Amino acid sequence: MNFTQEDAKKLLEIIKARRDVRGNRFISTPIEDEKITAILEAGISAPSVGYSQPWKFVLIQDAKTKVSIAKNFAHENAKAQEIFQERSLYKELKLEGIKEAPINIAVLYEPSPKEVLGMTSMKKMGEYSVVCAVQNMWLMARALNIGIGWVSILDEQKVLKAIQAKEHSQLVAYLCVGYVDKFYEQSELKTLGWEREKLLEESVTYL
Repeated sequence: MNFTQEDAKKLLEIIKARRDVRGNRFISTPIEDEKITAILEAGISAPSVGYSQPWKFVLIQDAKTKVSIAKNFAHENAKAQEIFQERSLYKELKLEGIKEAPINIAVLYEPSPKEVLGMTSMKKMGEYSVVCAVQNMWLMARALNIGIGWVSILDEQKVLKAIQAKEHSQLVAYLCVGYVDKFYEQSELKTLGWEREKLLEESVTYL
């Protein structure tokens, strides 16, 4: 299968238009089943070490479970506010959309009970494979004009308990998924001046 320069240009546009969506942007419009399927299919199409496919996706729509996860976030966020207390902007940031998003997806890493090709030296390659799945999902969602927000200010073990995950599972990502009222032209944190954007030449070294 060959692709055109226009295909490559469109792919780069989608990548650059991807945004981490917060709760104040989600709207209540339900997501069509076929679009959720497309997002999940993008996830399972990711590369994985040793073709291990170590991912598991838990779709959460139950209100009580969302409330439990939201309380988890609030507790952890209070601790984070202490860490960033010198940066007054932190308290103004809306950092999650757990209750606002129609669907939450917990993306898990389920380690294999046997040795995996490619993981005998670099043990983290399994988790990295799941991160590739998350990126695929994020890009497919953006191509479908659906927003995703990645919530990382959580106690992992409490999340795993709340979603009744299998023993030894690891939480790689907790995603809030839904239609939005708008996508920002630029990253929200870039717009607010939280950090400066790195230039390409700052990120590349030639040997």
